[in-house]
Amino acid sequence: MGAGGSALGTAQNLQDLQQRLMSSGHERPEGERCPICFLLIEFAVNEHSKINVCCMKRLCNGCDLAARQRGLRGCPFCRTPHPHDDASTLVMVQKRVDKGDADAISFLGRKYFGGKLGLTKDVSRAIELWTVAAELGSLDAHDLLGHTYYTGDGVEEDKPRGIRHWQQAAVQGHALSRHNLDVVEHKNGNYDLAVQHRMISAKMGDQGSLNGTKDMFKRGHATKAQYAEALMGYRDAVEEMKSPQREEAKRIGV
Repeated sequence: MGAGGSALGTAQNLQDLQQRLMSSGHERPEGERCPICFLLIEFAVNEHSKINVCCMKRLCNGCDLAARQRGLRGCPFCRTPHPHDDASTLVMVQKRVDKGDADAISFLGRKYFGGKLGLTKDVSRAIELWTVAAELGSLDAHDLLGHTYYTGDGVEEDKPRGIRHWQQAAVQGHALSRHNLDVVEHKNGNYDLAVQHRMISAKMGDQGSLNGTKDMFKRGHATKAQYAEALMGYRDAVEEMKSPQREEAKRIGV
């Protein structure tokens, strides 16, 4: 195939990828549901949930509070006592890693990247772990690899590689990766693509994406109908993530 044919093939592949990105990944993955109440966890996920390293299950603050109110002091999901220090935490995480738990492998990568749990900071080891976790299906690992390569945070900058990781996560419903793609498109002046990404993640319940859609509307880069659609979808998503236990947890600052 000549250079012209190769260029046409590349353009077609990019078009196919964009179509797939816009037609897929509109629903958050099941792994972002609390395994006790089965509701999707609100954004920002880390603020509204806690991860239990014994089983690597992420529980919403509402279910965690309800368990404590019943007198349970261990993991509300598997009943294992909580680790008491960094060393015991690392032992629990490593057990899950040894079993091929993608979430545990990604979690351990975070700790190597930040030099936490008594580990020496090791970016290369973190990337190695995230790569394995991503291959096992961890969308969080794809997102972390995307950030690391796109920004050159501890590695040689490789923006196309970072974008590919975000795309792989976004097409499977990872809202943060979708948001990162919209930022990239917005910076590149591709406002039509940026607003489509923002609308998708806004309708998943991401307030930052909703605010971004509103800002684009004010600047003339999004239509009133697009903002209205994003707003309605956002409100529906947020309402579906509410529960009495979660509201109580917010009220008392859990």
